[in-house]
Amino acid sequence: MRWVDPEWVAAALLVHPRMFWLDGAAAPVGSRRSIVGWLEPGDRSLALPAGADPFGPTQDLLAGLAAHERLVGWFGYAARPDLPAQRADGPVPDSLWMRASRYVVFDHDTRSAIPFGCEMPGVPQLDGPPAGTGLDVVATEPLAAYERAFAHVQDQLRRGNTYEVNLTYRHVVSCDEEPFTVYRRLRRLNPAPYAAYVQHDGVAVLSSSPEQFARIEDGWIQTRPIKGTTPRDPDPAQDAAQRARLGRDPKLRAENLIVTDLLRNDLSMVCRPGTVRVPDLMRVESYASVHQLVTTVRGRLSVDVAQAVRALMPAGSMTGAPKLRTMQVIADLESSPRGVYAGALGWMRSDAADLAVVIRTLVHDGSSWAAGTGGGITVGSDVDAERAEAELKLERLLAALSGC
Repeated sequence: MRWVDPEWVAAALLVHPRMFWLDGAAAPVGSRRSIVGWLEPGDRSLALPAGADPFGPTQDLLAGLAAHERLVGWFGYAARPDLPAQRADGPVPDSLWMRASRYVVFDHDTRSAIPFGCEMPGVPQLDGPPAGTGLDVVATEPLAAYERAFAHVQDQLRRGNTYEVNLTYRHVVSCDEEPFTVYRRLRRLNPAPYAAYVQHDGVAVLSSSPEQFARIEDGWIQTRPIKGTTPRDPDPAQDAAQRARLGRDPKLRAENLIVTDLLRNDLSMVCRPGTVRVPDLMRVESYASVHQLVTTVRGRLSVDVAQAVRALMPAGSMTGAPKLRTMQVIADLESSPRGVYAGALGWMRSDAADLAVVIRTLVHDGSSWAAGTGGGITVGSDVDAERAEAELKLERLLAALSGC
């Protein structure tokens, strides 16, 4: 079928209260695929609050899918009720899965499009999103509060209760701008391989995530944790030096190795013995605003998709290690629930899945916007440097809201 820009198709589908755009335009060449679809009024979606276990109902939905159908949505950070986490109240479901039977798959490399369960929607040609001007910050983590939380983490580290803690906070913004307009601006400011726009009955999640949570295909599972971040520099020589420093920084390499070991353990619980491997350790990858240190962990699955995803929740890169004890520290320490942030977003079938870690993401609850940020803390961390890294991760999210 003739090529149509997925952005135009997504714009045409905004009339549906439940629609999605899994936006792979910025993925590596050879895997650049986008999925745009919608639900009709009679179609089913599963929306659950924090505290409800979503994995059984999700497994039932997966078992009942037709051959071409997928589930599209997310699990929040607190999706597993057996693990300690603050539970968020409010209009945004902690877990949401839409049974997608009408969607179009776009291959950006071959410039082709294949509709499933529908015809190609009629589309308008769009101009670029309007430029931003400014925004009104409602609340954020005061520096003094962050410093206290950082000091508490250091105390826990020195007591031997944890090796690494992913310390985060939420930044809340009041803004009346349409979520889709904000997303169009975000994907230009911060192109990312796991970008997504998902709207469901008045709430919206706008992601520019660079991090793979899990890809399941042909009986194998792969996860690619990110730990270690440094800013890009406009000067090419300085930028290359930043990239080189990231690859050899002993503190950042230690952070990545701790999380890699945690994920090897998580995968060993759901993979055949002896199949878990680390084919790519601490590769430096470059994105629009940052360089990041990325590792790949793979294994041959011994359980079904829902069980595998549950075992990895939440992402080890967003907790620290050991997972259970560190999540207890986080639950006692952070000033607000994480909600969708630090969860997993994407699509699943009974035999496959492609999910991202929910980072570099805006969540719109119908009246305000929340953006989570943070980073991994070890005994070698410096409070000023960690705060600066957390703020760096916010910059392009807030710039996308600058039309308010």
